[in-house]
Amino acid sequence: MNWLVMKQWSPYASGIGIGILSWLTFVLSDKPIGCSTAYARTSGMIERLFRGDKTLQRPYYQKFHPEIDWQWMLVAGIFIGSFISAGLSGQFEIIWVPSRWAASLGTSALIRFMAALSGGILMGFGARWAGGCTSGHGISGTLQLAVSSWLAAVCFFIGGIITAAVLYH
Repeated sequence: MNWLVMKQWSPYASGIGIGILSWLTFVLSDKPIGCSTAYARTSGMIERLFRGDKTLQRPYYQKFHPEIDWQWMLVAGIFIGSFISAGLSGQFEIIWVPSRWAASLGTSALIRFMAALSGGILMGFGARWAGGCTSGHGISGTLQLAVSSWLAAVCFFIGGIITAAVLYH
């Protein structure tokens, strides 16, 4: 059980685990792994708190009904599992500005927060626009040999490399 308290897992073992999870998801539910739809459903649930059932009249939420489903539970499990893993490995701590960010862009927590928020919003729009996120296209779509998912995965890497080069050069 030492692997439960390791500070870092092998990326190969993690990749194999994600692949097995994806197989099981297809076998047990006949659905691909994906996360971004859970965020869209959550936004609908929040909107429903303020607008009531008028939210359900929107065409988007007729397609993606604002409810807790298996993808929503997957995202919740990712958050909970991350906290448990960080706690077991002794790595849990709250860091407002990571050291690599501070070395390149300064120590302002507000700028770091705004950059993270902006990046998250852009990724959310991108995921909805592309019909899937890194997990939907990058894991499930490539597993199904979908050309659009392979193209999206290549673009994820190119975008990530360019962004890292610009931010941390």
